[in-house]
This record gives sequence, C-alpha cells and structure tokens, in this order.
Amino acid sequence: MDDSALMRRQLVNLFQAEGGFVIQQAKNGREAIALNREFLPDAITLDINMPDMDGLTALSYMMAERPVGVVMLSSLTERGALATFEALNLGAVDYVAKPGGTISLSIDEIKFDLISKVYAAARARIKTKGIGVKGLTQRLRDDRANEAGNKRKIVKSSSNEGLVLIGVSTGGPRTLDEILPLLPVDFPWPILVAQHMPAAFTKSFADRLNQVCYLNVVEVSHPLMLDPGTIYIGKGGADMVVTNRMNKLMVIPKPENKQFLWHPSVELLGRSALENLNPERITGVMLTGMGHDGADAFTEIKKMGGRTIAESEESAVVFGMPAELIKRNGATVTLPADRVAAQLNRWAGL
Repeated sequence: MDDSALMRRQLVNLFQAEGGFVIQQAKNGREAIALNREFLPDAITLDINMPDMDGLTALSYMMAERPVGVVMLSSLTERGALATFEALNLGAVDYVAKPGGTISLSIDEIKFDLISKVYAAARARIKTKGIGVKGLTQRLRDDRANEAGNKRKIVKSSSNEGLVLIGVSTGGPRTLDEILPLLPVDFPWPILVAQHMPAAFTKSFADRLNQVCYLNVVEVSHPLMLDPGTIYIGKGGADMVVTNRMNKLMVIPKPENKQFLWHPSVELLGRSALENLNPERITGVMLTGMGHDGADAFTEIKKMGGRTIAESEESAVVFGMPAELIKRNGATVTLPADRVAAQLNRWAGL
C-alpha cells in the first residue's frame, strides 16, 4: 500500500515478476484497512506517508481488527526512523528502507530484501500492541521505586566480568523492548547488540532504547571501551567486533565484511569475542530473525564453555535464527522473550 501511483506500480511489477503472489492495491490508509478486512491478505506492505490516513494510523486499526504481517516502507531519514520504530511497536513485523526517498526509481536495490521480508511476514507470529514503551517504562519505575531511581551506577571493570552478545533481526526492535529495559541499573556486564538495520536507523534506535533502559545505550560509531552495564548497538551499514588493546577490551565498527550476508554480522561479532575472551565469560543470546547469522559462532561459544540462550518459537516473530542455533545443539537454554532478562540477571548473580 503506497500513496504514489508510480511506487505502487513498481511494487506490483516486482511481486508479479517474482510470481506466486495475488496482489491488491490501496492508495491510502482507509483503503488499506478495508482491503485487510475484505481481501484477507497474508502480508501487507505499508507506506508511512499516505494521504487521508497515514500508515501508522492504518496500522493501528489493522492490528486491532485483523492482525496481519506488515512490512513498512520507510524513508532513510531520522523522522522516518522514529516513525518506523513506532510502527514496530504497533505490531509491524519489519521494514524496508526506500533507497531513494518517498518515490523511489531504484526499486531493484531493495528487491531481495523486500520479497524475503514479505515472505517472512506472511509466516510471522504477530505481536499486537501491549503496554507499549511508555507503559513499560512507568511499570519499571513503579516496581523499582526504592532502588536507584534515574541515577546510573558506575561499576568498575574487573577481570571476572562477563560479556553478553545479542544477535537479532526481523522483529528485533520490539523484542529488545521486552528484554533490555528489564535489566537493572547494576547489571555488571557490557552488552553488544547486533541488530540487522540500516545505517540511518541505528542512532535513533540507540537513543530510543536509552530513554527506556536503566543501562546506558550507545551506538558503536567509533571505537569504544567496553564498560560494565552499558548496551552497545552496532552501527548499521557496518560490522561490530570485539578487540583487545593494551589489555583492555574495546568494541569497534568495521566496514561490512562481504564474506557475511547480514550486517551488523552476528557471526563476526561472536568470532571476535571468542578470539579475545575466555569463552566461559561469554553469554550469547539469539533472538528472532530470518536466516542463520551467528548460529555457528554461538554454537562454538557453548562448546567452549560459554552459555547461550535461544528465543523459543512461542515468542519469536520469525523463528529462523534461534531455530538454527537450536538445530546445531548450540543453545544452553531455550526461553520466550519475556524470560530472557531474568535468566541474564541470574547468570550475572543478581
């Protein structure tokens, strides 16, 4: 569903060329809602900017009336990123960034990404809107009224610290919203998050998480020391690796390694951690997403004495990445998303 006749025509041609799709078009949000009710599609592509009724409003009606797998079409701007995260919070499965703005003449650039995400959306477990980020934040503040409040505790580094690696893709932002705000202010380990996401989105994503988490959240846009109780979001359009400089662990961004299909690469992150830490200090968390990124590295972490969590099928929007870890016998435990934070807290001794 898109407000541009040219863009709609390009999308129809793209899916028709792929074959196997029965397609309907809507030029605004109201038509999209009606088609969702009458046509009963398996998946919907939805633009954020539409006349009469915008995509976010239409999405909220769809999720209330007939939840369906929705892939948002988003512009590569800060405003587009913020709107995309709101769409994911409302229940959209994933998004595709338009390469050329609102009306794109380079649809082939996103062809593979769009088709694969539409297939995934058609099979996805739809998470309709719950209490939302604001509600979650207020609940956490109420639950911890007698704790540290808004003050963030600074924990000094020690040789016994652990390191948490999180790999996540389709459905990730909403799933991370369920996990990261539940880590307390005194969580003692650094957390590195490789979320497959475009470069234009990760800074806004990190800033948004920083508003709802007790831990500091930063984007890895330059080399950073690994500090306990800090969440590091890999910069989109790059890879993120762990390194050791003068006996101090650091995380650095690197240009995308073309040997790997997805970026920031979970596999490369896991391998770099194994090269620089005792595996027993590493905890790997594999969450929702398509493909197998990170499954081999996380399996190796477990084999060498580390611990891993695979998100269970019951909560995963797309069960691809955690399923691949489980298939390799690489999961120490398999848990729904709402139990991951509690397990991390236990392993950290909290």
